[in-house]
Amino acid sequence: MRSHRRDRAAVSPLVSALAAGLIVAACASNATLVPGGGVNVGEASALRNLVPAQQLNEAADKQYGELLAKAQQAGLLAQPTDRQVKRLRAIHARLLPNVGRFNAASPQWGWQVNLIKSDQINAFCMPGGKIAFYSGILDKLKLTDDEVAVVMGHEIAHALREHGREQIAKNGLTQVGSEAAAAVIGGTAGALVKQGAGLLSLKFSRDDETDADLVGLELTARGGYDPRAGVSLWKKMAAASGGAPMEWMSTHPSSTTRIAEIERNLPAVLPLYEEAKRSAKTGNARRNPPSGPAAVPAPKV
Repeated sequence: MRSHRRDRAAVSPLVSALAAGLIVAACASNATLVPGGGVNVGEASALRNLVPAQQLNEAADKQYGELLAKAQQAGLLAQPTDRQVKRLRAIHARLLPNVGRFNAASPQWGWQVNLIKSDQINAFCMPGGKIAFYSGILDKLKLTDDEVAVVMGHEIAHALREHGREQIAKNGLTQVGSEAAAAVIGGTAGALVKQGAGLLSLKFSRDDETDADLVGLELTARGGYDPRAGVSLWKKMAAASGGAPMEWMSTHPSSTTRIAEIERNLPAVLPLYEEAKRSAKTGNARRNPPSGPAAVPAPKV
């Protein structure tokens, strides 16, 4: 027992100093405009570097696989032929080309999108790009494709900005001497897997939620979906908040302030949406040239 207390006493100053240095570094980062236009976001928190990304992604992959296996066994996992699964994956395919703008490693993640049959109004994206929607959020809120893109973009943004790594680091730094702190300091695989078991219950800060809202809006716009759907989505969420069950709302606080923040940032992303629409039309025109008789060349003068 004495040696354990001495170890804790020795580790505590080390962790405190390390945390203080990382917090200063994180706060010193200036918000910068993403090259090529878009939302104004700063660097991701330096605290996330305390948690090895690869091991956390592996833990998330393990938990995601277990969740899908349970859903499959219960007959609740929608199959690839399901209309809503096809819809979700088509929307994801349009958002995916732009994830590298916010996380250089993300294009190489093993992205997955699945649908679980449940009345829960819920959706998530775990570290490493593991996405799941619950049918309740689609059916109860009658989401349009644009609104689905906003939800998906928001959840993807949490993964891209590595809010899970950041939150686990914060949690570990408040539990010096515990196994959670050991995961933060040493990055042992076993401890991280245990941390991963609670990934779905992580609560993000208000700043993280705003970060995800804004990055999600940009992903939505660059994918050719209307970012103004962010406003209609949160109005639907607010209207449904008196119903049940509202897992997504419980960890994603909605307010008039949040909607106002989205509206304030729409001018930064609407041009991206318009450009994406123009590019899509040009691409379609090239792939599908007009049918009919060939045009008659104008007479030479």
